[in-house]
This record gives sequence, C-alpha cells and structure tokens, in this order.
Amino acid sequence: MDNLTFRYSVLLVEGLNVTPQSSFPAFILILILYIFIMLSNIGMMIQILVEKSLHQPMYIIFCNLTLNDILGSTVLMPHLLKDILTDPSKRYITYVECVIQAYFTHLNGTASHAVIMIMAYDRYVAICNPLRYSTIMSNNMVVKLSAGAWGVAVVLVGILIGLSVRLSHCRSVIQNHFCDNASLFKLSCENTVINNVYGLTFAVVLFASSIGSVALTYLRIMMVCFKSKNKANYSKAIKTCSAHLTVYIIMFVSGCVAIFLHRFPVYGETRKLGSVMFHIIPPGLNPIIYGIQAKEIRQKMVKLFRNKVNTK
Repeated sequence: MDNLTFRYSVLLVEGLNVTPQSSFPAFILILILYIFIMLSNIGMMIQILVEKSLHQPMYIIFCNLTLNDILGSTVLMPHLLKDILTDPSKRYITYVECVIQAYFTHLNGTASHAVIMIMAYDRYVAICNPLRYSTIMSNNMVVKLSAGAWGVAVVLVGILIGLSVRLSHCRSVIQNHFCDNASLFKLSCENTVINNVYGLTFAVVLFASSIGSVALTYLRIMMVCFKSKNKANYSKAIKTCSAHLTVYIIMFVSGCVAIFLHRFPVYGETRKLGSVMFHIIPPGLNPIIYGIQAKEIRQKMVKLFRNKVNTK
C-alpha cells in the first residue's frame, strides 16, 4: 500500500474538450476575462484601503470577498490558459501541485459562502438596527467575523483534502480540467465511502447554512421594512438584497453543478463548464454589483473619471 501512495508523482490533466480551431479564441476570451477579474478586484480593494471614507465595516468585509475572488481565479485560470494551448497528451501537473490546487479551489468556494453570510448579517444590522450599528459592527467584531469565516473554511477544507491525500492511488489521470477533491480521490482504487460521505455532508451543511442564514436575514429585513412603512428604507433594502441575491444565486448554481455532476460522468463537459463559470462569473460580477451599486464607491469612481478627463 505504501509503495502505491506516491507511485504517480506526475499526473495527466484531462482538460477542457477544446478543438484545435477554437483553442486560440478560447484562450483569448478566458485571458481577457482573467485580466478583467484581476484588475477590477485589485482596483476595488486598493480604492477601499486608500480612501479613509470607505473604512467602514461593509467595505472592509467586502475586501474579504475581493481577496477570495483574486485567490480563486489565480488558482484556476493560469493553469487553464496553459492547458488550452497544450497538447492533451502533455497536460501534466505534479501530485503536490494538484493537492495545493484542490485545497485552494475548495477554500475559495467555502470562503465565498462564509463571507456572503457575514455581508448579509452586516446589512441586517445596518437596516434593522441602525442606531446600534456602529456598536455591534465594531472593528473588533469585523475582525472576529472575518477571521472566523476564513478559519472555519481553512479547517473544514483541510479535513476534506486530507481524507483524499491519505489514500493510495493507482491511476494517474485527473478526470477534470483542474484538480479538486473528487478528482483526487478518484485516483485511488481504495474504498472512498468516507470521502464521499464527508464531501457530500460538507457540501450540504455549507449550502444549507448559507441558504438558511441569507434567507432568514433578508426575510427579517423585509419584515422590518414593511412594518416601518418607510419607503427610503424599503428601497435601500430592495437594492441591497437584489445585489446580494443575484451574485449568491449565480455562485450557488454554478457551485452545485460542479459538485453534484462529479457523480455523473456522462455530464462531464457540462460539469467542467459549470466549474469554469464558478471561477469567472461571480468574481467578474462582484466588483460591479457590490462596488458600483454602493453610493460611496460610485461617487469616488465618478470623481476619479472626471479628474482624468479634466487633466486631458
């Protein structure tokens, strides 16, 4: 058994099913999207860190989301771009690199849900308890919430990947376009019931907690707005909820496709497309939806644009 554990130190990645004719256009498209994701998220983070007026709990928590989007895109996109232009028979990755990629891929997905739950709670306090907002959402509380979200994700994903790393492996092909937990334990010829049970339980608990907390939070917001009969608060709540829920639904659906279709090999290409969407659409939309819709950030961007025009 021990002799098999590191039998294949180099693995072959199945990759996307891209024809030679469409490989270059696909490369250009994904490269443009990756550059946009990086520039928009890094730019948004720098703006929040530099502008003192944006040093508020909502924007500090949002920095966690931008950081996570940068992490998730960087883990997948460069490898994906390289593999698109590489012959399918030469798409190699070392086992250690595969494990690292799988870990950070799942960390990205888990942290996304955790951070969005924190953002939903922040909006709940701001709208439903505005007089105590500064007291409840203190700097200390923001740090605790952020550290808790990342800490839980780091530990739970560590256990998830650790269960797969402990297995010996008798195969050398990653049946995916990148490394994730399911791809890792599919390399083994051992019994993977524990991996499947923990993986599905982990996904169900994460999604249930995420859906439950977000739904309950926004339900409370709507109830408070209806009771207060304050049109300004109602409009603010609708705008905030729609922004959060739009990105959340996209993230949730694309995440579910990537996870559950791993159990149905016949839908392999659909699963790959879904996982690519998870690393492209939410990170690309988050700076637009969460950033531009925020009044303070929108005003700063308009002011910056006008200054550039005037200097010309």
